[in-house]
Amino acid sequence: MVSSLFALVALLAQDAFAQTGSARGANFLRFGCSQLSVERIDPLVNPGLIPSAHTHQIVGGNSFNSTMTPVSQDPSTTSSCTSCKLSEDFSNYWTASIYFQSPENGTFKRVPQMANGRLNGTLLEQDGGLTIYYMQPFSGTNLNVTVMSPGFRMLTGDPMLRSQANGSVAICHRCLAANERMTGGSGAPCSSTDTASFPTTPCPGGIRATVIFPSCWDGKNLDSPDNRSHVYYQPGSALAGDACPSSHPVRIPQVMYEIITGYGAHGDYLFGWKAGALQRAMNALGTNCFSETCPVLELQPSSNAINCTKPQQAVEDVGSDTWLKELPGGMKVQ
Repeated sequence: MVSSLFALVALLAQDAFAQTGSARGANFLRFGCSQLSVERIDPLVNPGLIPSAHTHQIVGGNSFNSTMTPVSQDPSTTSSCTSCKLSEDFSNYWTASIYFQSPENGTFKRVPQMANGRLNGTLLEQDGGLTIYYMQPFSGTNLNVTVMSPGFRMLTGDPMLRSQANGSVAICHRCLAANERMTGGSGAPCSSTDTASFPTTPCPGGIRATVIFPSCWDGKNLDSPDNRSHVYYQPGSALAGDACPSSHPVRIPQVMYEIITGYGAHGDYLFGWKAGALQRAMNALGTNCFSETCPVLELQPSSNAINCTKPQQAVEDVGSDTWLKELPGGMKVQ
């Protein structure tokens, strides 16, 4: 029973827009990133602390470290490789790891997090990673966006959350049927068929989860003390629209992750694209640039992305291959 439950929870997170790209318009960039490392490092919430409070899976540029000081460290110049399929993207993307606890003896094992597999021939198919989206507005009269500046970072979600927060729009889950295993289901994420919590029934096709970041920026601050106040969700909806409040007037590309997660999930983002690359892609969306098929960007072979890894800076067993008696760092189960 333990192995069956673990295998169910560990199924690949599916692609939210597998069936909806043409219907909604070619207004998002989508690509897979392989796993760079799994460790207790978090330069946003616990800068300089080794180890940090809990385990993360990190993807992207291999200059990732515990400090990542804004401006003085630009991943696009300090990284020698990226685990993402787009070779000009050295940004770092990281999410909290989820652990399965055995009902037999109480031990823990880390649940694998993966990029999407067989939705098209270019997304990664391996144990580890994320699928990343950069989206323009899906509605409105102004579809233009302004790309973030070097040093920009943000956080969404709350690692301490154990119940649904009022107005929370950042995290959602979908329980997939068996015939949706490879397609990820149809329709946009965080619709009425999705839930804020883990599904409460078995999901034969796996659990598709989505982390959505704000799409409005104050245009001045690369970060804020809480890693949130400098950005804002479009009023009324988490998904991209063209309306931003006067306090955060700059419409930025909306970043979205596909990941396996729960109430306490959160996602961290640190901008690290080569100069001008992301803006070129966003300007080309809706013409001949869609998903990974974007002539203004360079794709690298999947093998290059998979081979871009980084040794743990906080060296410890995080339960990827073994069962642990307690969560890394002794973090309490809540």
